[in-house]
Amino acid sequence: VQLQASGGGLVQAGGSLRLSCAASGRTLSNYAVAWFRQAPGKEREFVAAFARTGSMTYYADSVKGRFAISRDNAKKTVYLQMNSLKPEDTADYYCAASSSIITSSLGNPRSYATWGQETLVTVSS
Repeated sequence: VQLQASGGGLVQAGGSLRLSCAASGRTLSNYAVAWFRQAPGKEREFVAAFARTGSMTYYADSVKGRFAISRDNAKKTVYLQMNSLKPEDTADYYCAASSSIITSSLGNPRSYATWGQETLVTVSS
């Protein structure tokens, strides 16, 4: 499977954006799919994920209540709805997928073999 991330842009603090991660080839229904972000000079950090099986979702504490991950299996797309954006949310955002990851490793970027390209989110104060 190949991933294509899109939807980034410039938004004022308090605004919203929706990122998309579209898969080509296989459906994502049997994959764990996650969003990560990386700000300049910082390590890549976990944002949100769907587990490989079922519909459980997981979020970093910093985005709980503001971000929501969802999936449309028919469109082979996973979304990240980002509300109440803050300047500290500014980063390159990446989606990643794995067909074999275990739940306890969802937050570890090294556990994902498939990555989309970055989409930049800039939140102005």
